[in-house]
Amino acid sequence: MSPTTETLTAERILEATEEVLRRHGPAKATVVDVARALGVSHGSVYRHFRTKAALRAAVTKRWLDRTSEVLSAITADETRAPETRLRDWLAALFEAKRRKAGDDPELFATYMVLTGETGEVVDEHLADLTGQLTEIIEAGVASGDFAVPDPRTSAAAVFHATGRFHDPGYHRVWERPGAQEDFTALVDLLLRGLRGAV
Repeated sequence: MSPTTETLTAERILEATEEVLRRHGPAKATVVDVARALGVSHGSVYRHFRTKAALRAAVTKRWLDRTSEVLSAITADETRAPETRLRDWLAALFEAKRRKAGDDPELFATYMVLTGETGEVVDEHLADLTGQLTEIIEAGVASGDFAVPDPRTSAAAVFHATGRFHDPGYHRVWERPGAQEDFTALVDLLLRGLRGAV
């Protein structure tokens, strides 16, 4: 089936947008380029996304949601102890960000630009991530594994403390020798703090 005979969906437009961004970069990619890649008029794209900014925000959200979905599965896995879930969650976040930066550096650089443009989308993503951390820490408090008075505040602190291992601004240090050891040492320290160890 050719692109022009397939049903044009928001998902197809986002897939094409990602390819166009990879090829041209955020400064040069246009809605016309996306439409051309799909074999449709740019008006067809605008029927799904009213503006170029809306399209860029949607493709950024889609990119960020991929990470959130992986982490959400860990958050929801009540077969694992909260401490294990927290360790696995932080490791999965670090690995997801490291993989994005290393496997497709051009697209990663593009998304660094796009996330700077789409503050609301990024804020929602960060709220989702800290919400997931809060849920894990709450489970730890309920089970007696963690001894913190305010899981939400503790979740925000854990998220900020581990920023070096998930904030894209640090992507150049993620592959340096010792990065994994530094990450493990930090997580060990944070878990001791959550347990209330002296």
